[in-house]
Formats: sequence, structure tokens, C-alpha cells
Amino acid sequence: MEKAKVYFTKEITPEKLIEIYDKLGVKLTGNIGIKVSTGERGAKGYLKAELIEPLVKKLNGTIIECNTAYPGSRNDKEEHLKTAEEHGFTKFAYVDIMDGDGEFKIPVHKGKHLEYDIIGENFKNYDSILNLAHGKGHMMGGFGANLKNQSIGIASRNGKAYIHSCGKTEDPDECWSVEIEQKDFIESMAEAATAVADYLKENNKPILYITVANRLSLNCDCDANQDDPVMEDIGIFASTDPVANDQAFLDAIWNSQDEGKEKLMERIDSRVGRHITEYAESLGLGSTDYELIEI
Repeated sequence: MEKAKVYFTKEITPEKLIEIYDKLGVKLTGNIGIKVSTGERGAKGYLKAELIEPLVKKLNGTIIECNTAYPGSRNDKEEHLKTAEEHGFTKFAYVDIMDGDGEFKIPVHKGKHLEYDIIGENFKNYDSILNLAHGKGHMMGGFGANLKNQSIGIASRNGKAYIHSCGKTEDPDECWSVEIEQKDFIESMAEAATAVADYLKENNKPILYITVANRLSLNCDCDANQDDPVMEDIGIFASTDPVANDQAFLDAIWNSQDEGKEKLMERIDSRVGRHITEYAESLGLGSTDYELIEI
């Protein structure tokens, strides 16, 4: 079987972001949804408007998001849109909080934990998707990149609760008190990400994956008190395969000469974070075997 291709550039600029998108050789058309984390109010690491604006404009894309399951500045549509505006996204694109208008269930075909995934109602409106992730550490998942952006990121508020509780509750107020095994949570994220990919495939809607690995903090852009980066920026990864793209990001951390990587590696492994790529591969979402092509 041919290895998945992952394109990589060390340069993190708006121009390189467009160039690496073009390298993927798949033209996204129609109503294009660009899944970006808008970043919690107070967070520092989210992808900045000035970095992504030229690519979003080139695609005439809509920034798509869903509300959070935890209390904060993004757990209802009105506050979420205010935060997106404060972070500069509404200046150059329409921002669609997809579960602000409801939600719907999609099947999980091969899951151990989830029977379905619950995603934002407006996800139906898009003909093609760009999963544009920020690669960084994460308090609960160990790290976040394309797989997390596709699972927790596209899930509605109730869907996030369902993933976080490994299928035990859809109630955002209850989900944090449900006892779960960490490995089960990681697998639940992979199951939800696979459900989204399956839904898109069944509806003949293409999706591409880009991860920008900059401002590599231990905690996520969903943390209002996000810490400073612990290691140097790595670069941009792009692929048609989300498993390969996440694996390439992880491998780049492990292969880095930066001493700060020890803290990030400890965060990832203490949360069983690397398990997500092998489990997602077992579900048929993609391959951990890839060829890295530097541009």
C-alpha cells in the first residue's frame, strides 16, 4: 500500500499556508467550511487571524465552530461570536457557530464507546471542509491537532459531553463528574473523528487536513489561562490523511532537538495521547505510515 503523503514546511507564513494547501492537489469547491478553533477569551495560542486570512479569503470559506461543553466565553452562540470577533475572525470571514441552530446525530460504525456522534446542525450546509488545526499540548487529550479538531471541534455542545463521558451522557453539566478511563476518552475522540470522515465520504464531500505547529504550549487554546510555549515553533503539516498528519506532528516533537520537548512529551504520554493515532488507524481513518515531503 502506498504511504500517505504529508507535506511539511518550517516556514509559518500566510504565503506558505496557501502553498501547502495547493500542494495537496485537491480543489475544495462549493460552500467551504474551515474548521478553526476560535480560541477562548484570554488564550494566546490560537491560530491568528492575520496568518489564516489570505487562505480563508482565497477559498471564500466560512469559519465553522461549535460551542464548548465547559463554562466560558464560547459556550453559547452569542458569546462565542463575540469572542470570535475579539480575535479578529469576523473581520474577514463569516463565522458559523454550527450548533447555535441545533444538532444532529451521525453513526459511529466501529466504535467501542460511542454509538453515534452529535455534531452542529449547520455542518450539513458545507460541500467541502478544511480541517485547519493548531498543534499544541492539551490538558485532557495530551495534545490537539487534526483528530481533536475533527472530534471535539465539530461536535455540538452535547456532542462534546458525549465524547468526554465516553458515551455515558449528553449533558454538559453532568459529563465532568462521570468517571472514565483516560484511554477510553482518547479512543472516543478517534471514534468521533472517524464518524465525521465517514459522514463526509458517504455524502461525497472532500476534506483536507492542515496543522500549524506554532506556539507549542502544554495547554490548549480552550484554556483562558493558557501557558507560554515550551518549545520552538515546528512548522506546517498538510495531508489528505488526518492520522498521518497527526502522526507526523507527534514524530516532529519526539525528533526535535529542542530541550523544551521533554515537557510536551510528558504531557502527551501522561494522557495516553499518542494512542489516538494507532486507534484511529485501527478504525480505518488513516495510516500512521507516511512519507514526509518538505516544501
